[in-house]
Amino acid sequence: MDTGYSKWRKLDNAALAFPLVTGKNDTRVFRFYCQLKEEVNGEILQAALDQTMEKYPLFQAVLRKGLFWFYLEHRDIRAVVKPETEPPCSRLYIPDKKSLLFQVSYDKNRINFEVFHALTDGTGAMHFLQELVQDYLILAHPQADLPQIEHAEEITHGDKEEDSFSQYYSSDIPKDKEKKKAAVKLKGEKLVHSDMHVTEVALSVKDIHRKARSYGVSITVLLTAMMLCSIREEIPKNQQKRPVALMIPVNLRNYFPSQSMTNFFGWIEVGYTFSDETTFEDVLLSVKKQFEEELVKEKIAMHMSGYVRIEKNPFVRAVPLEIKKYFLMIGANLGSRSITAVYSNIGIIRLPEEYKEYIQHFGIFASTNSLQMCSCSYGDEMVLGFTSKIPDNSIQRNFQRMLGEENVSHRELKNEFPGYGEKHRLEKKENQKVIQTFSFLCLAIAVICGMINFMMAGVLNWFWFAGAGCACAWLVVMVAYYKRRNILKNEMWQLLLISAIAILWDRFTGWKGWSVDFVIPFGILAVQFSVPVIAKINRLEREEYLFYLVQAGIAGLIPMILVWTGIVQFAVPSVICAGISFLTLAALFIFCKKDTMREFHKKLRM
Repeated sequence: MDTGYSKWRKLDNAALAFPLVTGKNDTRVFRFYCQLKEEVNGEILQAALDQTMEKYPLFQAVLRKGLFWFYLEHRDIRAVVKPETEPPCSRLYIPDKKSLLFQVSYDKNRINFEVFHALTDGTGAMHFLQELVQDYLILAHPQADLPQIEHAEEITHGDKEEDSFSQYYSSDIPKDKEKKKAAVKLKGEKLVHSDMHVTEVALSVKDIHRKARSYGVSITVLLTAMMLCSIREEIPKNQQKRPVALMIPVNLRNYFPSQSMTNFFGWIEVGYTFSDETTFEDVLLSVKKQFEEELVKEKIAMHMSGYVRIEKNPFVRAVPLEIKKYFLMIGANLGSRSITAVYSNIGIIRLPEEYKEYIQHFGIFASTNSLQMCSCSYGDEMVLGFTSKIPDNSIQRNFQRMLGEENVSHRELKNEFPGYGEKHRLEKKENQKVIQTFSFLCLAIAVICGMINFMMAGVLNWFWFAGAGCACAWLVVMVAYYKRRNILKNEMWQLLLISAIAILWDRFTGWKGWSVDFVIPFGILAVQFSVPVIAKINRLEREEYLFYLVQAGIAGLIPMILVWTGIVQFAVPSVICAGISFLTLAALFIFCKKDTMREFHKKLRM
């Protein structure tokens, strides 16, 4: 296996905002699956996945946070096949959890490949799934002598992980000054992720192609127009003057010679402002014209350079991520104002003819915060995957009715996802109940202390200390809980929090200096000594603990500064802390200079 790929790489431009906008109800995960004509064998699928991973080592990465940007880092974590138990498109990226950003699962005849969008796009996922299905069927049917997928040329690992946005960016391309109109928004209370509607419709490629040709348009244009009209029927009266607009992702590999398996997509926005006189043909002609105007290389390059120009802006690069994330989230929300829903067409999936004996169809759908339709085709079967957080499925029904009116044969696929059901919701409620109970207990103790204090003394005096103690305990436990997935990061947060709490207690109880004389230096030393112990017990790789050790070492020099400024009165703990911290930093830069500098480069990359 070629290991010439980098140990870490920056996120490509299209993926920069995904870690910030993902959450429990919008996971930014999409599922690409293959429905076989036979039941899937989990052991054979695991062997096939092991083979596939040798060709896609760039997928063996975890998402980590630097000071200015997120980045992907290679990890020797084995990708493990699992029976499907979670709801479709469940969360894969969880902050501070060192886990791969994709999951292969199976249920009955179906092989699922789910991936967090920051890792790859639909094209990259399609190539991975094709390879996985090929490897599985070759292993499952050794007597069939199935052929390998033919690749035009051998793609190196460097080609697969190329950041094509930076490769083809040009600062000379003019800015896009077109202003987008606010589009219709699908209103109403949204479903939680575990209740997301998934509707799949299979239709004949021959039928839909014949219908598209009769109108003189492509299949994508026809389906886009049908989606716009299906949404139009559900527009409330107070939004009739706004356009219905779809975001259509565009594979930039069709315009620039890239073989990257990372994200390399842009998008266009196609919309229509309806009136009472609007006909389907009117919408079709408008959509066709918009596609022709938008899908030209010059305009695609202008949009792409606009995205990259923001990333390369010196001011944006210099702003720390913890501040920058709020502006990126605001930008993402403002950008979504001109979009009603999303339609993503992955296109045709091709495998050698011999595989048709074993494959029923392929399908794709994605998590959404509102409404999304995805499509792909294999052989003569195109599958449309609708996902929706809207309680009713009127738009999906409208779309199927229109297919019938256009004489396109279709059927709704019967999906049974094992992850749906009461069990998942009960487990989620149990976790919430623990936090709620602890929060209530802290509040109750504070209130009871106040009641006792007032009944005994007629005033509230020592209650304020008891209340502050409960608040501090609640804060420390909450931080420990929410940072529980990364013990070392948890330690740094607790050090900062406890130091601040100690200084405040010292200040409001008549300054004695115990917080700076003892708590801060001994706290820093405790963290420094615990880092290598935790790393040893948890068998952490050097990259996982080195930067935290550097942070603790730098923090250990602060007590000496406090000594020089005269704030510290009893200097012995501070001198010991500063001396050990200096030696720790010196050892890191003398004995581990290369790894330490690499960590600084990753974390501080602007």
